[in-house]
Amino acid sequence: MNKVVVIAVHPDDETLGCGGTLLRHKAQGDEINWLIATDMQEKHGFKKKDIKIREREINSVAKAYGFENVHTLGIPTIKVDTLAQDTIVKKISKVFNEIKPRVVYLPFYGDPHSDHRQIFEATFSCLKTFRSPFVKKVLMMETISETEFAPSFEETTFRPNYFKDISETINKKISIFHIYKSEIKQHPFPRNAKNIKALATFRGAMAGCKYAESFMLLKEIA
Repeated sequence: MNKVVVIAVHPDDETLGCGGTLLRHKAQGDEINWLIATDMQEKHGFKKKDIKIREREINSVAKAYGFENVHTLGIPTIKVDTLAQDTIVKKISKVFNEIKPRVVYLPFYGDPHSDHRQIFEATFSCLKTFRSPFVKKVLMMETISETEFAPSFEETTFRPNYFKDISETINKKISIFHIYKSEIKQHPFPRNAKNIKALATFRGAMAGCKYAESFMLLKEIA
């Protein structure tokens, strides 16, 4: 059994980025864990009603995946840059040392959203072998509505080199995403079932299967 952690900068990143893969891990008997970096807070302008809706969505999503643990760092969304990097590193390291994951899924370091970039940097800092010797595999995920909008410079272009066949889990991934009702809009807005399936079809064609999720493998210790 592998212990797996997915770093969701915002709730729904886990489903958009690697929902089908998480379901495969679960089906194979792996322990899956969810680390949510940011949350909505009234003092930063979010309505109490919307916060309650998001809490219910998170609880429903956690149950649908069967996460072993759900950890929240409690960083205000769109305010990650107000915290010192070492503070974020300590928060993430504490979770890693509690779970001791073997596999970690991260946001893409070139995502346009500054929250994604800063959480990536803090998490990757935690993944030095002398800090987290239990981590043996690290992958960056492709998150719809973020990764594809990165500027087309060499260093910010997502270039997948690792694929996971999600032909058997694509429908459940989409079903789980529908829990996030406030995040869904009609095509051509990126976050909807049509676009999720289109990307999975495209990546599947690259991988020689019906549907796939793609990643950039950063490290694997065999």
